[in-house]
Amino acid sequence: MTLRRLLLLAGVLLILFLGMYSWNQRTHTLDGLAAQVGLELAGAVLKPIRTVQDSVEGVWTRYFDLVGVREENQRLRQEVQDLQARLLANGEDLAELHRLRALVQLPVDQSWRPLGARVLAGRMGPNAVLDSITISRGYSTGGRPGTPLVTNLGLVGRVLRASAHSAIVLLLTDPSSRIAVFSQESRAPGILTGMGTGQKLEVNFVHRDAKVRSGEILITSGLDGKYPKGIPVARVLSVAPSDYTQFMAIKAEPLVDLQHLEEVLLLEPTGMAPPPDPGAPPKEFIGPPAPGSLAP
Repeated sequence: MTLRRLLLLAGVLLILFLGMYSWNQRTHTLDGLAAQVGLELAGAVLKPIRTVQDSVEGVWTRYFDLVGVREENQRLRQEVQDLQARLLANGEDLAELHRLRALVQLPVDQSWRPLGARVLAGRMGPNAVLDSITISRGYSTGGRPGTPLVTNLGLVGRVLRASAHSAIVLLLTDPSSRIAVFSQESRAPGILTGMGTGQKLEVNFVHRDAKVRSGEILITSGLDGKYPKGIPVARVLSVAPSDYTQFMAIKAEPLVDLQHLEEVLLLEPTGMAPPPDPGAPPKEFIGPPAPGSLAP
């Protein structure tokens, strides 16, 4: 190609460019077309990038949401455990309140002063020598040896040995326990003897002509000087003539569940004389008939 033709072609192209430029300045057609093409190309490139970005952000957000949900679940689980523990504690407090209310309703006269105590330990193993419990009072706090122990249901035993602030209580089921009792209805006297853990109590020295019946309540007579008069002790299970003596063979069971004691009352002597018996003691604090009360 000659120089003339190159110059001619360059001139034609220049004229076309100037014409299109002038036409575009008036109509802006090429600008709009270029903007649309550029926008379409930008959209085609940015859409996949944005999709990937949204996916990554969604995964990250869901991760933090799951972490938050897990922490919230742990917090709620801990709150539930705390509430359950508090509910159990409140239930135990309520049960203890009922037991203590029942304890303070035990009727005793002015010659005895009730003192509350907690049971610290029960029988020390199956091979323990004594049927006993350990309580939270000693000789300096009202738990001197010989002090009787009761619950709202009846007699438990008496203090055997004591330190300053704790004591060992000999239960009425121990084989060395001897308690002077009356049958509550027939008024037959006898000696209630322990036979060991899990064994029935025996009532000795009850005469054959006594009208003791099964189911009758045995109460302390006070004749031995160890226990207040009229404390319920046991329930008669069986009555039969003895094959070996002139007395009755009577079996009984304690009124108190001695294996599950938690609180007890010690009956500390006050040294005051008991009130005079008018001859008709209340049913819940019953003792031997007053002299002359059976006279016609």
